Amino acid sequence: MSSVSSASSLAIDGLVSGLKTTDLINSLMTVEGVPQTLLKNKLTSTNSFISSLQTINGLVQTLATRASAAAKPTSLDVFTASSSTSGVTASAGSNASVGSISFTVDATATAQVGVTAAMSTWAADAQPLTLVGADGTKTTVTPASGSLDDTVSAINKSVAGVTATKVAAGTDANGTKLYRLQLTSAKTGAGGAFEVYRGSTDQVTAGTATNVLGEVGAAKVAQAADASVTLWAGTPAAQTVTSATNTFSDLLPGLSVSVTKASTDPVTVGVAQDSTKAQAVASGLVDAMNAISSYYSSNAAVTSTTSPTDGTTTTTAGVLMGDATTRDVTQRLSSTMSSPVNGKSPSTIGIVITKDGDFTFDADVFQKALAADPQGTQAILSGVAANVGATATTASDKYTGSITTSITGQQSVAKDLNTQIDSWTDRLTARRASLQTLYASLETSLSKLQSQSSWLASQLASTSS
Repeated sequence: MSSVSSASSLAIDGLVSGLKTTDLINSLMTVEGVPQTLLKNKLTSTNSFISSLQTINGLVQTLATRASAAAKPTSLDVFTASSSTSGVTASAGSNASVGSISFTVDATATAQVGVTAAMSTWAADAQPLTLVGADGTKTTVTPASGSLDDTVSAINKSVAGVTATKVAAGTDANGTKLYRLQLTSAKTGAGGAFEVYRGSTDQVTAGTATNVLGEVGAAKVAQAADASVTLWAGTPAAQTVTSATNTFSDLLPGLSVSVTKASTDPVTVGVAQDSTKAQAVASGLVDAMNAISSYYSSNAAVTSTTSPTDGTTTTTAGVLMGDATTRDVTQRLSSTMSSPVNGKSPSTIGIVITKDGDFTFDADVFQKALAADPQGTQAILSGVAANVGATATTASDKYTGSITTSITGQQSVAKDLNTQIDSWTDRLTARRASLQTLYASLETSLSKLQSQSSWLASQLASTSS
């Protein structure tokens, strides 16, 4: 028995019967495995269906997002800014409005830069120094030692709004290397002005501290100053506006202006509606709708292919063919997109439905409508977008959407199919083992019969002789 079991486990074909046991078992298992094969085929088609549902659901969600943006009552209020010179740049924000203004650039904003007298060390030992800001704020720091490096480090680590850099300044009569400290305000504008004193806060208050930038050989290389422009220059209404930086954010609502150099020539900056960006809002809605229609049509159609070898024709149904959920969603979206808003057809602003159910966007019609009646165009677009967005959200909501629910249901089906397939795998494994045991037993029986036959033959031969 042990030798038979070993032969069975090694799947050796019949040694006594001469049967091709492995082939025979495989043939039987192919027949027995038909139900599992059908389940696997069903799982493949279900997974393909789920993938298509997820794809079209994503397209519907994209439409919902674009519709939400287009439905805003100011979705077409997109603007572009312009400037009459390269020395001034302008940009329009979301709250901009149409308008223009002229001004001269009187000055650009600068940071204060000061340099100390040339020296080899800051002090004989660690001594406090106090930085005083334009608003009178005093910040006292004490370097770890009297070295210039420690002084630079102490200033840079402080919160005084001043940075320090050690700059080479030649040598003295004895050949000792000298350096200056370059002190720079961290921000531009008059508010960045500062003074540096040798001494504590109390000494500065008492007037007994030494002003470092007032020492012999020291200097303020650049004064802290605001940027300034003059509106309506040369007229009685001339108005000067200043900024601590080179950017002015309040000349016109939503308009940001940056200056790079002073100029006595008037500069004109303006804000105008960007009709190209406005058009993209409407055309983007149409593109998102057509993406859904195109995907559904291609995946719900019947296709036929003819073999180039034998001429046979194979017909294949699209994965979404017969699916009521996606068909209903596509039809409702198309109907909603083409429905009138306040008695006016979307075609009046360029959104046109074709005889095939697709949509086209007529840019010329949209631009003419926008130029002739901006508010009316906005009202129609917002109405269409709001209706389409509501329908798209109902279909694709991540919790309650009709397509989402369908996806969840099919995923449950796929999970159940996987469970059944795994069950069949266990069943077929047991069945194969049973067949292998059966044929191994057959070989054992045949072996015994063969032995008995040989013994009888030898006995008969012995008796005869």
